[in-house]
Amino acid sequence: MPGDRRPRRGGPYLTRQPQPPEQRPPATLRRTRHQEQMATRNPEVPHDKRQGQSGGLFFTSLQMVHWRNFHGQVDIPLAPRVFLLGPNASGKSNVLDALRFLRDTADKGLQAAIGSRGGMGAIRSLHARRPPGFTLAVTVGNRNQPEQWKYSLQVRSHPQKHVPEVVAERVTDAQGRQVLRRPKREDKDDPDRLRQTHLEQVVANQKFRPLTEFLTSIRYLHVVPQLMRDLDRSTGHRNDPFGADFLEAIAATPQRTRDARLRKISQALQIAIPQLQDLTLEQDEGGYWHLQVRFVHWRKRLAKQDERAFSDGTLRLIGLLWSLAEKGGPLLLEEPELGLHTALVSRLPSLMTRLYRRSPRQLLITTHSPHLLNDPGIGLDEVHLLKPGPQGTEMIPATEHQPTASLCSEDGQLSLGEILMPAVAPEQVDRFHMAD
Repeated sequence: MPGDRRPRRGGPYLTRQPQPPEQRPPATLRRTRHQEQMATRNPEVPHDKRQGQSGGLFFTSLQMVHWRNFHGQVDIPLAPRVFLLGPNASGKSNVLDALRFLRDTADKGLQAAIGSRGGMGAIRSLHARRPPGFTLAVTVGNRNQPEQWKYSLQVRSHPQKHVPEVVAERVTDAQGRQVLRRPKREDKDDPDRLRQTHLEQVVANQKFRPLTEFLTSIRYLHVVPQLMRDLDRSTGHRNDPFGADFLEAIAATPQRTRDARLRKISQALQIAIPQLQDLTLEQDEGGYWHLQVRFVHWRKRLAKQDERAFSDGTLRLIGLLWSLAEKGGPLLLEEPELGLHTALVSRLPSLMTRLYRRSPRQLLITTHSPHLLNDPGIGLDEVHLLKPGPQGTEMIPATEHQPTASLCSEDGQLSLGEILMPAVAPEQVDRFHMAD
């Protein structure tokens, strides 16, 4: 339409070009400037168009009680982009697994979600005392309305039957009305009903169906290249977190969308691998799908290779770029820096920003890489630190970690990676060695 205007460039996080250290603003100011830029977004663009799928919903808070290796109750705010930092075995993956658990419960049911994780004994924290069981609670919303839905689930093992059962299940809507409160009278009359959540039952979740659909849209990705190369594992899998069905998922994408994404990924890959050209998806005579590229070499005719000849880092990068280009719910990423050159790793946050503007989706990322945090557009409110202790792991927002906040507010000459990585290093790392 002649009167329409294109929305101004913007997103929930904006990444500027790297600045010299003497010009780099403190992290506390970065977020303030970012919020000012967010406020200038074109108000004429309809809300649903700006937010993308799922109405722009994302997790705005997460609460965990007696979950995995965490100490007591963990209650943290979540931004549209979250970085989780901590030493090995501190529980970064367990934070992502809390959201995956809710996804699996909504999709496959409570019993399947617990069974696939080894039962209640493997889920409940070893440091926990009372109350029995564990609790997960999330708040879901968008920037205009951060508390559209609140969902909490408390589960325990039945003392006699030794099967998981719901102790309490609550859903609250944007107006603060409690649309679900269990156990109900029917649950008390028939206790076996407590083996299932209302979240997983189509006949019971009608009043909060958007919440259920949002939870089932969660995508977890930690590509294992060996599984992607194993053609026999590609069949019979759906949403495999380790990429076993990755090629099948690409093939299931509408052709125009698929070709457009692969073309953009190919252009990005040419920066990292100049010899690579024309990333395509081809099907062999046996019906298996393959990612195929052409490589420039000294001969006139370009050489063709498929994913079985790709390096592990190349396959991980392709999987990451494809997932970032997809539309959908929250994307959970495990250490996306694996197998990538540090120069590429430092550019990932800005790439995430540009792709977010086209298809907004929440990103929750675990990392050990200081280079991933060198981007000046990353704010303290996007980072959480995990600190293991004798009574379990504590999770601390970087904004509440006093040494970090002090260093960031001094002169801004240090990047977040340089500040935060020493803060989450193992306490006795200097003594790390092997006996002679």
